[in-house]
Amino acid sequence: MTILLLESLHAEAEALLADAGPLVRAQDPNHPDCDFARVRAIVTRGRGRIPDALLARCPQLCVVARAGVGLDNLDTAAAARRGIPVVFAPGGNALTVAEHTLALILDLVRGITRSANQVKAGRWEDRAHYQGNEIRGLTLGVLGFGAIGQRVAKLADAFGMQVLVLAHGDRAVPAPYAKAPLHELLRTADVVTLHLPLSPTTRGLLGTDQLAAMKPSACLVNTARGALIDGAALRAALAAGRLGGFAADVLETEPPAPDDPLLHSERVLLTPHNASLTALTYRAMCVDTARNVAAILRGQPPEPRCVLRL
Repeated sequence: MTILLLESLHAEAEALLADAGPLVRAQDPNHPDCDFARVRAIVTRGRGRIPDALLARCPQLCVVARAGVGLDNLDTAAAARRGIPVVFAPGGNALTVAEHTLALILDLVRGITRSANQVKAGRWEDRAHYQGNEIRGLTLGVLGFGAIGQRVAKLADAFGMQVLVLAHGDRAVPAPYAKAPLHELLRTADVVTLHLPLSPTTRGLLGTDQLAAMKPSACLVNTARGALIDGAALRAALAAGRLGGFAADVLETEPPAPDDPLLHSERVLLTPHNASLTALTYRAMCVDTARNVAAILRGQPPEPRCVLRL
């Protein structure tokens, strides 16, 4: 029985899986070396997809897994219908993504990368027109108050920001943070940061009307999922000067097209979806996921919090 590995993992994680069964590496699940009748586990990271069609080809499948947090590249509903447990790493990237978020906020508000590029271009005298600000005293709107959102709020508070939170339902928001509905948060915040999962209800959450409700000087930061923002509305707002700046580690299409206006705006700061790829977090997410997959294959109980409950 084999383990189908759709993407590479940390070496320690691959060793743990190899102890539980032979590995078949196949970025393309139609790879001729893959005998689907023998596959007992499928493991991916963020790009390799596990759709229902792939599940159907593996009659001996015991577990599917993603060495990460978001599960939009797995058909979790199909796995549930087939009684196949889904292993992932909830909260595994909370600290590093929160840190990356604060780095983007600081860079965007203070104009650090923009100033550094000016110096490299021999434009030292551009400092005479510097318009950067401090984040101390600004209001941060946090959309989503899970592990990452909570950590971002804590770090922002330490920097002296006022924090407004959009939290679902009756979920309590502890002091010193304040809970606010979306329209009030957007109208009030100097910086808005997204930490929501992608779902039918959150897709395109920030569109033309929502972006128009923000202060023209406000900055928007997204380290969650690109499709939370209506891409056309975002680009139109930036082009019309109705948004102070945009920073993101995720986009609705990755990588962006070479002619994407986001790549050519001084008010935009993009990183290549690497917020959780720090050495420490990458190893931890891969190893934890591999350990739980191996446990299931050996008939042992996995860590309960790492198995999706639908």
